[in-house]
Amino acid sequence: MPQIPRRYWAAGAAAVALAVSFYATPSAAQQRAAAKARAGEGFSEPDPIDFNDHTGWTSLFDGSTLKGWDGDTSYWHVENGAIVAESTCERPTGTIYLVWQGGEPADFELKLEMRGEGAGINSGVQYRGSILPPRPNAPAPRAATGTCPSGQPRGNPPSAASQAKWDMSGAQFDFDRRNAYTGQYYEQATGRGIVAWRGEVVRTEQGKRPRLLATLGDREELGGYVKIDNWNQLHLIARGNTMTHIVNGHVMAILIDDDPTMFKKSGLIGFEIEGTGKIMIRNIWLKKL
Repeated sequence: MPQIPRRYWAAGAAAVALAVSFYATPSAAQQRAAAKARAGEGFSEPDPIDFNDHTGWTSLFDGSTLKGWDGDTSYWHVENGAIVAESTCERPTGTIYLVWQGGEPADFELKLEMRGEGAGINSGVQYRGSILPPRPNAPAPRAATGTCPSGQPRGNPPSAASQAKWDMSGAQFDFDRRNAYTGQYYEQATGRGIVAWRGEVVRTEQGKRPRLLATLGDREELGGYVKIDNWNQLHLIARGNTMTHIVNGHVMAILIDDDPTMFKKSGLIGFEIEGTGKIMIRNIWLKKL
């Protein structure tokens, strides 16, 4: 092989060095352009959602009447711009529901504010639910005995027969004043009970027990985001077979329901009250997906 003159080697090396220098040290303008391109390709933080932005949403509550809702109005009523129900020792509600009459949404988002008073109050948002068939052989409730702290006799809750029109089953975004369960995924009258506890991502499959896919955080620490004595922002996302429960901007529970024998793709929306205390609900907004 003929030898390449030394001067050609020197010229080639200089050219390579110039090219490396050009590509390895971009100009200030090139660096700014690259940074701008990166910012447009997923390197910027997402914009926060304004909970009070209702563009594209439909209001389910006019703030002054129960128009569009159906339930026992001897308990459910409107007070100071909120839907209210109160259960007391003297006049307990038992487990009762208020049902939205506007349809049976499938994929949707629901936003509302909820507040509880009284340590014993238990409530929740029913969704993709159904009205249970009448139970003709349901036993009559036992007569209450004893007295309440007020000195008045204990009252009896309404009978199952009188509440059959609104008796619901199905998925529930749980809410309780003791804050043991707020945010979890619970099912009423389906046999499954609590499926995704607060702090859990759970998958269900036919013929198998629910399985924990991941954790969202410590159950008690997540409970710290719940405002015990104030209004809470509840945000529910039901998209396909995935249900996400959010309280005050923090994801509390996610269920991926892959059990076709139990999953319901659409159904009624409602509210529940049981226990002793007062539940208040306002600013109810729905967006169908």
